[in-house]
Amino acid sequence: MEALEAIFRWLHIFAGITWIGHLYFFNWVNGPLQGKLDGPTKKAVNPELLPRALYWFRWGAAYTWITGVLLLMLVYYAGQQAFATGADWSAGAAVMIVVTFLAVFLYDALWKSSLAANLRAAVIVSFVLLSIIVALFVYFAHFSYRGVLIHTGALLGTTMAFNVWFRIWPAQQKIIRAVKNGETPDAGLVKIAGLRSRQNTYMSVPLVWAMIGQHTTYFAGGNLGIPSEYYWVFWLVIIAIGWHIVFQCYKKSAKVQGF
Repeated sequence: MEALEAIFRWLHIFAGITWIGHLYFFNWVNGPLQGKLDGPTKKAVNPELLPRALYWFRWGAAYTWITGVLLLMLVYYAGQQAFATGADWSAGAAVMIVVTFLAVFLYDALWKSSLAANLRAAVIVSFVLLSIIVALFVYFAHFSYRGVLIHTGALLGTTMAFNVWFRIWPAQQKIIRAVKNGETPDAGLVKIAGLRSRQNTYMSVPLVWAMIGQHTTYFAGGNLGIPSEYYWVFWLVIIAIGWHIVFQCYKKSAKVQGF
């Protein structure tokens, strides 16, 4: 079991670096660059560059998710690390595990609804819904500190992988084909691919904290005046801080210039 855990962690991190590295390339390097390219240059460059990058991007996402689920089952379920002291498997835990992997459909419906036209309102609703789920991890499923963080991470990772395979990649295929043929890509496809990629970027930084949180329990309560029973509120603060970090990176990426 320990050998499998080590192997799965190794593969999980390798696949994750491949995936998230390309995600940041698309959003903070390629995105600003595309605005500098003229039509003929895009027609020559993008059909060669983007399919290659998107190959590693989508398969990195797939293998990150697969190895992440394997680690979740091995460490947190078989190893009983998911539950708080004195807690065990319950109907609440089972329900919240299902929610972890199906919440993506609520997210997708929300961002396809009319509410998505109001970006600020949609973001606030998304954060409130995520906060409710995190609280349910604590008080309904009775997950441990590590269990709450990793299930939040699994929820974010599942949502991100869904975006890659079912929203970004299908749209990008049509966009690249249009550019190659010298046509103007459908504006709706460009919008959804860009929006979901941007949202993945915002989710990625809290996701990284969730992955390393099991190894650093300083913020699990008892330090900095954080009561142990309210550590999950600080976790929500970390998520908000992570989103702000990404916001600042987008601002910086727009200012970086070529020679």
